[in-house]
Amino acid sequence: MSVTTAGETKFAAAQRVNRSLTAAAEKRFLVWMAQRAPAWVTSDRLTLLGLSAQVGAGLCYALARSHRGALLVACLCVAMNWLGDSLDGTLARVRQQQRPRYGFYVDHMVDIFGSAALMGGVALSGLLHGVTAAALLVSFLLLAGESYLATYALGRFQVSQGFFGPTELRILLITGTLKTVGDPYVRLMGHRLLLFDAGGVPAAVVMLAMAAAVGIRHTAQLYRQEPLP
Repeated sequence: MSVTTAGETKFAAAQRVNRSLTAAAEKRFLVWMAQRAPAWVTSDRLTLLGLSAQVGAGLCYALARSHRGALLVACLCVAMNWLGDSLDGTLARVRQQQRPRYGFYVDHMVDIFGSAALMGGVALSGLLHGVTAAALLVSFLLLAGESYLATYALGRFQVSQGFFGPTELRILLITGTLKTVGDPYVRLMGHRLLLFDAGGVPAAVVMLAMAAAVGIRHTAQLYRQEPLP
């Protein structure tokens, strides 16, 4: 959130809220790594690593249509994406090199492009139907967009929704991917379905519902804070 006074723009970083299942342990581990990172490891390089790994994961999923072993490399790429995406901000804070506006903007633009590349690759993998992939991407972007808008309007950046955050989603993705290496199908209520479809459809519905619910709640909160005269 920014305030302009006397021709000068001052920026106040938003409060970060992360109540995910892994948040506490993850924070301690990231700080431990940041304190021991060599000087050549920088926040910008970690951000680039996160984006490259996410694009690489998308390419591996696309290759998995003909080479199933590429799924193992995709899992490694998802793990590397976690490292780059999670450690860049922690490293900046530990080294007292924060750039709040630059960091927030670049980090989330990278998330948007990286997510599109990842889901595009999954859509080409044959592990789920294209409609499911599109629904997942749209619902994710809606939820992310609401979070970015709330960061500006309310001064609070919601990293997680409930007990789930980006790390939990990556763990689920890796777990599901490893399962599909052997067999991409599951049986559900007597029907044989692609595992990614079986998980992707309810995940898209939940994210859409969360985006709507949080959007309504924040709209009501802002309406109360800024009543009509």
